[in-house]
Parts: sequence; structure tokens; C-alpha cells
Amino acid sequence: MIGLKWHNIRLVIIVLLMVFLYSFSSKRNGSRVLKEVNISFEGGTDNMFITHEMVNNLLKQNLGGSLSIQKDAVDLNTLETVLDDHGMIEKAEVFSTVDGSLNAHIKQKSPTVRFISDNTSYYIDRKGTTMPLSENFSARVPLVVGSYVEKDKGQYLSLFNEISDDDFLSKDITGIKILPSGSILMKSRNYDYTIIFGKPVFIDRKLKNYKAFFYHAIKDTLVKQYKEVNLMFTEQVVCKK
Repeated sequence: MIGLKWHNIRLVIIVLLMVFLYSFSSKRNGSRVLKEVNISFEGGTDNMFITHEMVNNLLKQNLGGSLSIQKDAVDLNTLETVLDDHGMIEKAEVFSTVDGSLNAHIKQKSPTVRFISDNTSYYIDRKGTTMPLSENFSARVPLVVGSYVEKDKGQYLSLFNEISDDDFLSKDITGIKILPSGSILMKSRNYDYTIIFGKPVFIDRKLKNYKAFFYHAIKDTLVKQYKEVNLMFTEQVVCKK
């Protein structure tokens, strides 16, 4: 009986000791001052719309103007929200380490086209959200003039994304014009003809037809005489000189 009691007492002592050590360690860790900020970008540092300095300044502004604060005073969720709200950031992950480092991993938005008008210019990303222009980098994407009604937004985004995802189309298509009727005209980097795409329907079929036409047409010296390449008829490509 005495041995059993001593065993229980020893377990209680061990538990209390562990609680004490954990509490002491947590308090000591929380009282550490941030010693550095590590900022990383998904996909490396090519095509930087937002720089390390810009992210660092955003973090500093939301930490009271200084990074010399205690770890337990840092609200990681708030910092993530601030970064996520930035027009050039798609997703941010912010976390701290035991040694006192604050880490921010940034995924930039990926623009597919650039809308231009008399008063403004901005990018549209893959999800259809607007993205401001950057002083650090200019994306090589098609320039779009015109507008679409909100209910048809998904169809136009599908077209923009299809062009962006295709190695040939992303290099060949330099301009997109959305007419008041909703139909689309496109310009090629390689030739002077106008591509009549029509409404953003049967997108995959039309783009495949255009690629097939192009690879065949470049073998024909007469391609330079074409003024229009009509993709509206999904079963064929109609060209006009």
C-alpha cells in the first residue's frame, strides 16, 4: 500500500515538473524579441511584382513601426490578413520560429491580361481579381480594351486563362478587343491579320483551330496577305485577303 502511494506521489511530482518546465519554456520563448525577418517567394525571385522591401515594410507598419518586439506580442493572423489584402499577393503564410525569427512566405498573383482604358490600366489574374501595375516588373500579357458584363465574366476568364496557359498562344496573341456586342477581336504578334474570335464560346475548339491554321499557314507565303482570320465557324477557319 505504501509503495502504491509513493508511486502515485511520484507521478504527480513528474506531471507538475513537466507543467512547470513547459510554462517556463513558453514564457521564455514568448518573451524573446524578434531577431530577424525572413521573406521568401513561391517560384523564386523572377518576375517580382512586389519586393522583399515592400513586404518587410508592410510587416513593420503592422508591428508598430519596429521589428524589435516580443514574439508573444505578434499577431500572426493579422499579419497574414494584411499581406493577403495586398493587390499583388494571392496568398501569404506568416509564422515564427523558436529562435525568434519571423517568416513570411509569399505567393504572388499571376496576371493573364492587362486591361487598358483612357483613365486606368490594371492586370486581371487567373481568378478574375484586379491587380495593380508594378513599378518593379511589367508582365508580358495581352492588352485588352473594352469590357464585359459581370454575368459573362467566367467565359472571358476562361479565354484569358487558356491563352495564358498555352506556350504558343501566350506569345502570339498580343491584343484583345471586346466589342459592345461581346464579340472578340484579337491581334497576332507575328502577322498583321485580325483574328475574329466571336463570342467566348467553344473556346477550346476555336483556339485549336487557330493553332492548326497557323502551323499550316506559315508554310504558305500568302499568309502575309491575309487581313482576317475568322474562327467563328467551329468546323473551319475562314480567311480573307
